[in-house]
Amino acid sequence: MRGRPGWTAEVDDTGKLVLPDEARLAGGLTPGTRLSVELENGRLQLRRPPTQLAKLYIEPTTRCNLACRMCVRNTWTEPIGEMSESSFQAILEGLRAFDPLPRIVFSGFGEPLAHPRLAAMVAAVKGLGAPAEVVTNGTLLTKELSADLLEAGLDRLWVSLDGAGPESYADIRSGASLPLVLENLSGFRQLSGHSPGARSEVGIVFVAMRRNVGDLPSLVRLGWRLGAWRFMVTNVLPYSAEMCSESLCTWARNYWPSRPSPWIPEIRLPDIDFNRDTREALMSLLQSVANVRFLDLGRHDAHDRCPFIEDGAAAVGWDGSFSPCLTLLHDQVTYLDEQRRRSSRRYVLGNVDHMTLKDLWLDASHLAFRERVRAFEFSPCTACGGCDLSEANEEDCFGNTFPTCGGCLWGQGVLQCP
Repeated sequence: MRGRPGWTAEVDDTGKLVLPDEARLAGGLTPGTRLSVELENGRLQLRRPPTQLAKLYIEPTTRCNLACRMCVRNTWTEPIGEMSESSFQAILEGLRAFDPLPRIVFSGFGEPLAHPRLAAMVAAVKGLGAPAEVVTNGTLLTKELSADLLEAGLDRLWVSLDGAGPESYADIRSGASLPLVLENLSGFRQLSGHSPGARSEVGIVFVAMRRNVGDLPSLVRLGWRLGAWRFMVTNVLPYSAEMCSESLCTWARNYWPSRPSPWIPEIRLPDIDFNRDTREALMSLLQSVANVRFLDLGRHDAHDRCPFIEDGAAAVGWDGSFSPCLTLLHDQVTYLDEQRRRSSRRYVLGNVDHMTLKDLWLDASHLAFRERVRAFEFSPCTACGGCDLSEANEEDCFGNTFPTCGGCLWGQGVLQCP
C-alpha cells in the first residue's frame, strides 16, 4: 500500500489512550514501553520509542565498480572488503529476536550488487518475514540478477541516477553508461510487472549539484516512464574542498533557528505555486529572519533532527561492526565549506560476530547515545564561524563528548538516504 497508514485510537474511562493492535505493533509498543508525547502547532505526536529497531542497514561490501566524482573513496583510506557468510548468519539469527522485524536496507559505502551472494541475502531476510530494499548504481543489474532479486522477494530497488542525459550522467559517474543503466532498469521493470501493485517497487536517488540540478525535471519524467514510484533528492556531501563549489545549500552561511524562536516574527503561508510570479517574493521570505511555515510545516523542522535515530535505524558494516547510523560506520573527512575541514571518527558499539544484534541494539551506551541525539543539544557546528572543536566529532563547546553530531549534515536536513 502506497498510502499513509492510519488508525483510530480512543481514550478509555480512566483517561488512558488505547491504540489498535495494528498501530501498537507497527510502532513497536510492547507492554511497559515508554515514549515521548509532544504537542506542537496543534498536533499531538507520539515519537518512536528508542527501543524499537525499525530499519537496519546492512553493508554487503565496500567494493565498487565506479569512480564517481562525489564519492568518499576519492579521499578514503579505509580497507575494502565484503561481508562474510558467518557475519550475515549472525545478523539473521539476531533478527529473530525482534517483533516486528525491521526493514532491511542493503546499502552502505560500496555497491551492494558487487557482493556475489546479494540475492541470497535478500531471500534470507525475506524468509524471516522482513521487508527488504537494495540501493544500487544499477550498472550490475543484469537480467539474471534482476530475476534472482525478484525471485527472492525484493520489496524495493533504489537506483542512483544523477543525470538525465548520457553526457551529464557520465560526467558524474565515471565508468558508467546511462543507456546501460536504463536498459537494466527497464529489464527489471518488465520482469517485475507493469501494474502499480507490482511486488517490487522502483525508487530513484538523485545527488543534486550545481552541474546537474538542471537535469532534475527531465530525470523525474524519465524515471516515471521507467516505473519509478519514489524519488529522493539529496545534496552532495563534499569530501574535498573542491566539491564545496558544487553544493546547492548554504548551510554554513545562513543559519536558521532549529526550533521556532519567540524573538523573531512568524510567517504562515498556504499552499502556493512557486513560479515566475512568486519566486522572488518567496525566496526573499525564506532568506529572511523569521519563522516561515508552509502549511504549518516550518523550515526549522528538518534541522537538529537525526533521521537515523528518528527512523529507529542502525547499521552493520561489511566487517560485522554495529553502528547507530550509516555515516558513523567509517572514518571520513568532509568539508562544511572550502575553509572548514571536518574529521569524523567511526563509532562502533560492537560486532555481530561477538554480540547478539539485540544486545547491541539495547546496549546501555547505545540507548544513552540515541537519547542524546534525539534531544540534539549539540553545538551548531554546521553554521558557527568555527572553533577548533568544529573540526572533528570528538567534542563540542557545549560539553558533549565523542561522538558529537553538531556538524552532521543529515541532522540539518541537507542530506538524506533511502
